[in-house]
Amino acid sequence: MNLPNKLTVFRMILILPFVLLLLGGFHEWSWFSAIFGSIIEYVDYIALAVFIIASLTDMLDGKIARKYNLITNFGKFMDPLADKLLVCAAMICLVEMERLAAWIVIIIISREFIISGFRLVASDKGIVIAASYWGKFKTVSQMVMICLLIVNNGHFLAGYTHVLDIVTDIITWIALLLTVISLIDYVWKNRSVMSDVK
Repeated sequence: MNLPNKLTVFRMILILPFVLLLLGGFHEWSWFSAIFGSIIEYVDYIALAVFIIASLTDMLDGKIARKYNLITNFGKFMDPLADKLLVCAAMICLVEMERLAAWIVIIIISREFIISGFRLVASDKGIVIAASYWGKFKTVSQMVMICLLIVNNGHFLAGYTHVLDIVTDIITWIALLLTVISLIDYVWKNRSVMSDVK
């Protein structure tokens, strides 16, 4: 297994501790409290660090794979899957923590299902669909949104909670808008994929 694929697998492995840290700190599970004790109110930041590390491996594995021509079928399949699992796991946790509205997550996850369906049909026809800049902007905005929602816990910049709320709301709306725009752009540019004409 080459380095980019190892980074992809590492990103998937990080999802479990990330989720446990985020939800464990929020719900203050007894076994979790016993482990973290007095620093339990800070586990959000540990979870954030894990999320950032996982997100950086996404950027790193792609660059290494392209630079050294280490692109594999495993990487083509697992890399986008790892990204989706990480982002979706984070957003579902944030819904549980009542920091993100469920309808926003439904729209974002629905977009991923639609795009996955398009890719499946395109693959069956032997068509390779390149990632668009809108899709990349969407991913970055979602990751920034998740980071802000994690730190917006009442402890971080406590004296500036109102400002942090406004910034978080703006980034959330931008992420949602880019999700919809990237979907429309993707479907429109690749509408021929759904055609029955060969």
